[in-house]
Amino acid sequence: MANLIIRPSWYITENRVTPERLFLNRRKFLRHLGVAGAGAMSLAAVGSSAAEAGGPKTVKPFAGGKSIPAPRHPDFSPDWKLSDEEVTATYNNFYEFTLQKDVHRYVGKFTTDPWSIDIGGLCEKPMTVTPQELVTEFGLEERVYRFRCVEAWAMIVPWTGFQFSKLIEKAKPKPEAKFIRMLTASKPEQMPGMARVPDYPWPYFEGLRMDEAMHPLTLVATGIYGKPLAKQYGAPIRLVVPWKYGYKSIKSIVKIEFTDRQPKTFWETLQPEEYPFESNVDPKVPHPRWSQATHRKIDTNARERTLPLNGYADYVGQLYKRG
Repeated sequence: MANLIIRPSWYITENRVTPERLFLNRRKFLRHLGVAGAGAMSLAAVGSSAAEAGGPKTVKPFAGGKSIPAPRHPDFSPDWKLSDEEVTATYNNFYEFTLQKDVHRYVGKFTTDPWSIDIGGLCEKPMTVTPQELVTEFGLEERVYRFRCVEAWAMIVPWTGFQFSKLIEKAKPKPEAKFIRMLTASKPEQMPGMARVPDYPWPYFEGLRMDEAMHPLTLVATGIYGKPLAKQYGAPIRLVVPWKYGYKSIKSIVKIEFTDRQPKTFWETLQPEEYPFESNVDPKVPHPRWSQATHRKIDTNARERTLPLNGYADYVGQLYKRG
């Protein structure tokens, strides 16, 4: 008798995914790549990146890295319409450049090559690595994720990257390491927003519990929409934690530190009652200044009901069971 394959709840066939002809570049977004299936929690990654001001364009992949676009795992191809690439490329938060959403207008002087990431703290193998080295070692996959901002707007985008757990395992954290602290680049001469808000505790810093960072959904992204990350998305390398509000997905990472203490985070330092460390998407817990029960899709302005843990409760809910 043939084997019965049980697909995850989000599975659809490749031909039902929104084609890239609907996006600005009018080219076919996905090709059927014939990737073999795995378990329901084996996740696929995505290659992609929107462009600088003026919309998406082709960008040269990392030298020596595996090609972008990367294959999407057939077990991670949800029945969701992707958000319009032109809109997502011109609607971002990246306060180092501007407090407005038109980040793409201010990133021209931001240099992302060469780039290195320092990894240290409570680990056996501290190191300094480049995004190119990580991509070459770990390869790339495509994943379609919901992305939910604390400001109650949302999008659905295909990220390219690799599981954060692979990098963590490479560094070999010590048993006492319970948290990870991460740091964004600080280049005031290239990031004009830093000078406009000098009272902020720059550079940007974020953190995760070790079990959150090791979860298979947590992604290190180097691309979006089948291209390398554009600067406004957090080039050349960022984090994506899809069940948390977007500010937890730190951009343009330059440092990763293993620690035994829960680290303070940027927005928690500024306004702890509004931006706590955990910051999971929870429609039942309103922001002090607005409801989180619904959100607005940025490309259609459609209002949708917010799902617990941004729709990933079946996969990460066990991380937050108390007692």
